[in-house]
Amino acid sequence: MPDGRPLCHCVICHDHGDRDRLDNFQLRTIVHITQYGWSVVLVHPDGEGPGWAYTIGLWHSHRSSELAMFGSDVYEMEEILNALGRQTAEGAPPEDGERREEAARGGAAAFRPVDPRWYEALFGGAVAFYRRPPLPFLQVVWPNPDGLFPWQPGTDLPFRHSQPWLWLDPRQHPQGAWTRHLGGTP
Repeated sequence: MPDGRPLCHCVICHDHGDRDRLDNFQLRTIVHITQYGWSVVLVHPDGEGPGWAYTIGLWHSHRSSELAMFGSDVYEMEEILNALGRQTAEGAPPEDGERREEAARGGAAAFRPVDPRWYEALFGGAVAFYRRPPLPFLQVVWPNPDGLFPWQPGTDLPFRHSQPWLWLDPRQHPQGAWTRHLGGTP
């Protein structure tokens, strides 16, 4: 920790002995992080569930939490995560428990810490890049059209299930579209 910041064990900062075997995804991620400071990964929806998007590189470049969003259009989430990445680069990173107005879908966003037991299932690209989780991840949670977040009274069941509750231990999360990624019993 020469500059007071925790060490980064990513594939850019540390030679893991396999740089000549990095795949196209990893090489593209390195180029994006080198050029912009972070990269956004899009996981498109499939027949069994919604898509999501997450950053790789905010921890490397700014020692700020990586960010993840779920259940909306992946390109809209990419745009939101890039805007939050720019705010991070300008010195205003999102913080655990914070709520920001006008941050997502024209409305507020809340930021919740992700339990590391979700990382392998949902953020494989980040795990491969950093090699030493747990690194900090925050979930960017968006409200319904009435401004209510999924955990608030007054939200309907489809909306509550449109985003995972990754601050929960996977064993406490209701079974469904999000827990299927865990590859067995959480």
